[in-house]
Amino acid sequence: MVDLFKNIYYIANIYIQMGIILYKSLVKEEVGLKALITFKYKDEEMKLLEDLGYEIIFNDERQFSFSDDMRDVDLLVCFNPFEKLDLDLFPNNKWIQLLSAGINQVPLDKVLKKNIILTNNRGCYSIPIAEWIVLKALEMIKNSREFYDRQNEKIWKMDTSLLELYGKTVGFLGTGSIAQEAAKRLEAFGVKILGFNRSGRPVEYFHQCYSIDMINQYIGQCDFFVIAAPYTNETHHLVNEEVFSNMKDGTYLINIARGSIIDEKALIENLKSAKIKKAALDVFETEPLPETSPLWDMDNVIITPQNSWSSEMIHTRRFEIAYKNMKRYKNNEELINIVDLKRGY
Repeated sequence: MVDLFKNIYYIANIYIQMGIILYKSLVKEEVGLKALITFKYKDEEMKLLEDLGYEIIFNDERQFSFSDDMRDVDLLVCFNPFEKLDLDLFPNNKWIQLLSAGINQVPLDKVLKKNIILTNNRGCYSIPIAEWIVLKALEMIKNSREFYDRQNEKIWKMDTSLLELYGKTVGFLGTGSIAQEAAKRLEAFGVKILGFNRSGRPVEYFHQCYSIDMINQYIGQCDFFVIAAPYTNETHHLVNEEVFSNMKDGTYLINIARGSIIDEKALIENLKSAKIKKAALDVFETEPLPETSPLWDMDNVIITPQNSWSSEMIHTRRFEIAYKNMKRYKNNEELINIVDLKRGY
């Protein structure tokens, strides 16, 4: 009888242990994925991400420091922690969700080597930047800066040299989401809208698109030229002296993309000669723009500190992209905004 009870106890104990193992496996399956987030969302937003079934680790990328509990994270949600964060310390990391549209901060060699999926926040900043493009186009042809200067000096002087947007031609280098949102808004002004992209493929809101290798042939049609292309090896100094020489005399230029897409020395010379009548520049080859740059002292240049993206909706959109993609990742669905690492965008 004693042996019988011992056997029953032994079997029961086995079933208890199996139950514990099964419970742990179910809990792991329920939680399953561990996410390292280096951007501080609101507490209620963090809770929504946890409710998707993630174990969330937060470590502010501005003061990032590695700890062992991060080693087995499956995914990373961040802006730019890569000066302090070594991807080699995360052997299980399969996906990086950037909260920026650009990817230049990412160590792409390691991402490629480790077969990490990279998604960005393309579209998050398109609406405020599109509004910014319209604003700067109007400010330049309506001589807003000159009026503000006269206001500061209490000078009452009429200006009859103002122009209309109506009937002008606006060209975009790059026809992605920012350019499309800007073109949509500019269409209401009665302008002709041209686009330059890799293949010359047609894009909604553009009246005509050309391939980038035809830029020197058609850029002379543009009264305004807006740089809205991603920065890659192919677009480095794409807007050079040859491109400037083929522009219409008195072209207005807007750059909200990356400073190094323009050969800045060539830009300065063409601003001095008035080949470029005015320029609104939100980005520069070196940032912050050095005090020694002649751009600061040019009356035909509007300078802003990479500010075109800002709006009250940005935080909401930064959360939405993370939430949507984390939900898709959990459900084994295709992610939004997967970056083509070979193209660089």
